[in-house]
Amino acid sequence: MSSVRRSPVRGAAPFIIGIGLLWLAVIVLLPLGMVFAEAFRKGVEGFLKAFDEPDAWAAVRLTLLVAAISVPLNALFGLAAAWCVTRYEFRGKALLTTLIDLPFSISPVISGLVWVLLFGSAGWFAPLLDALGIRIIFTVTGLVLATILVTLPFVARELIPLMQQQGADEELAAVTLGAGPWAIFSKITLPNVRWALLYGVLLCNARAMGEFGAVSVVSGHIRGLTNTLPLHVEILYNEYDFVGAFATATVLAGLALITLLIKSLLEWRFADELAATRRH
Repeated sequence: MSSVRRSPVRGAAPFIIGIGLLWLAVIVLLPLGMVFAEAFRKGVEGFLKAFDEPDAWAAVRLTLLVAAISVPLNALFGLAAAWCVTRYEFRGKALLTTLIDLPFSISPVISGLVWVLLFGSAGWFAPLLDALGIRIIFTVTGLVLATILVTLPFVARELIPLMQQQGADEELAAVTLGAGPWAIFSKITLPNVRWALLYGVLLCNARAMGEFGAVSVVSGHIRGLTNTLPLHVEILYNEYDFVGAFATATVLAGLALITLLIKSLLEWRFADELAATRRH
């Protein structure tokens, strides 16, 4: 009689899962819990007091504005870049994909410094900007540019692997049947990649709202004008207003949790359709 041998990996699964959950609890849940605990250390009244000042609401509005501008632009770029990389062969294709990944490998501080080098008061284009009366650094424009650079790869990197896997057979068939470029894109390409596009947009949005290093360089830390939420948290913390800093930080944490919740709800609501797309 042959005996059934159990896989040692399968037997170790509960232990491995336990280690993974413990690690997540220590690295993610514990720090997040401490943020909320510190924010309510002086009760609800102390928490709400952090939002009495206009600068806090100005930081919230500016953070949402920068994300609202940079995320759609990167979504359009991600679609165009993914289409170009996966549907065409051309010289410099490898260089293009490398440049798309470049913001992942460079420091966010450098991502801010490059704009200062280009558009700062002593930058390469400073004489031209001065002549035209245009300011970029220490303005919302500078914040948007810095955020776009930092978040540039997220949408493209979600779309490119999926579009490579799907291939172009359906699109070529549509061309054979006489469909135009817009019809092909709207009825075939976009429906096939909409989930990857959505994930990329959610990741891009989360990073855009939480970005610190790049926007810190180009913002000038002008209260009520160029301070985003992360910068406002830093100022409050440096002024020893710990409750105010952590209370404001809960807004960032809340926005991140909302993003995660939206992603989870969409996955639950359209689970069958999503599975079919992945099999496709």
